[in-house]
Amino acid sequence: MTKGFFITLEGGEGTGKSTQSRLLSDWLIKQGFTTVLTREPGGSPGAEEIRNLLVNGDKGRWDSLTETLLFMAARRNHLTTKIWPALEQGQVVICDRFLDSTLAYQGYGYGKKDDVIHGIQTIYHLIAGHFHPDLTIILDIDPAIGLKRSCARAGNTEQRFESMDLSFHTNLRQGFLDLAKTDNRYVVINAEQSVEAIQHEIQQAVKEKLKYGFTD
Repeated sequence: MTKGFFITLEGGEGTGKSTQSRLLSDWLIKQGFTTVLTREPGGSPGAEEIRNLLVNGDKGRWDSLTETLLFMAARRNHLTTKIWPALEQGQVVICDRFLDSTLAYQGYGYGKKDDVIHGIQTIYHLIAGHFHPDLTIILDIDPAIGLKRSCARAGNTEQRFESMDLSFHTNLRQGFLDLAKTDNRYVVINAEQSVEAIQHEIQQAVKEKLKYGFTD
């Protein structure tokens, strides 16, 4: 590879993004790649500090615009200190959430707001220019099933977004599905399948996008 490759995993709560990200990283390492496994919000020291503000506390502590600004501040730190340097070194960066989550959660979750969506896109262009993932996997699930999974997960203390009502999660799911129609970098996968079946589909998508000699 002459340059790195940026893969993002997206979806609502309880879709298994973290598990699938780890499995994907393990598989790519076996294929001879050097990988960086990261997440948003967070992924770098400064961004992790902002993460605490976003995922903890009362669900009404921020409005959608304030959340957007916090996410973008964290993202800029993440990009400059971790993602871009790794890509420059030819590594594969796998990120659990990125820009599409901001568009879905803050742009759609509170009710589709075109001004917020436009604002998100404008601020993102300011902090990142025309940079976008090479491949985005959207793990799709019925929001009621996803919330049940997420709330039952052992050790899950970051439940500010899980505490939002079901309509919020239904809206953001639609946001992800709408985004998937806008660009061929998106692949939508049914997250109600087994972990193994989901990972197989993810690996197939990566094979098609990376154009690299993989072994099974």
